[in-house]
Amino acid sequence: MKFPSHNPIRFPIVLAAMAALQTLHAAEPNTLTDSEKKGGWTLLWNGKTTDGWRSAHSEDFPKVGWEIKDGVLSAQAAGDAESQNGGDIITRRKYGNFELVADFRITPGANSGIKYFVDPGLNKGAGSAIGCEFQILDDERHPDAKLGREGNRTIGSLYDLIPAASDKKVNPPGEWNTARIIVQGNHVEHWLNGKKVVSYERGNPAWRALVATSKYKDWPKFGELPEGNILLQDHGFAVSFRNLKIRELPAE
Repeated sequence: MKFPSHNPIRFPIVLAAMAALQTLHAAEPNTLTDSEKKGGWTLLWNGKTTDGWRSAHSEDFPKVGWEIKDGVLSAQAAGDAESQNGGDIITRRKYGNFELVADFRITPGANSGIKYFVDPGLNKGAGSAIGCEFQILDDERHPDAKLGREGNRTIGSLYDLIPAASDKKVNPPGEWNTARIIVQGNHVEHWLNGKKVVSYERGNPAWRALVATSKYKDWPKFGELPEGNILLQDHGFAVSFRNLKIRELPAE
């Protein structure tokens, strides 16, 4: 199933985003340059505290399972059991149109994700909160890479929906990778280490047909919220994050 190509009207914003990405790592981790501040960037995580974040299942930040050390936010290993330790964490704020950048580092065999358009009220029981997911995975070692369809559960993919580009660049476990998610209206892109790997339009018939054949088929209007929380997944594996930055974009 093919999705519409990128709208040329958005090219200036995407080009500006690409230029901004080059400057995002010029500063020390978890800081903003003057240029970034002028460009509308803010820190989604300050590198030191849990400010701005909470558990996906309560108003408090998890008391166990997450560690902050040397400017790195890490989900700690708890075996291959989803949300059996600290559980997912989400932003206290909701976001609609935005550009998000985050560094992540996995351990061998790890599974995690960055979710957006999350509604924590959809799944109040065990398991991860529901939302669109930028998949984070050790494709070589975790069995999920061979499940789903056509690689739509591999790193960088829109989990269980759209596979990431086959020529994606992935740094191995133990090294940092950079995820970037752009949402503008119904247009969404996933970027991995400076390369666009997924592009799609949500809310149209093609999107709904895709959702209908996925694990999200039972969730009404999945992925069509005007705004939602951003989530870092605790899937029972040791995964680390830093440089979480966001800027809000116009709807079109």
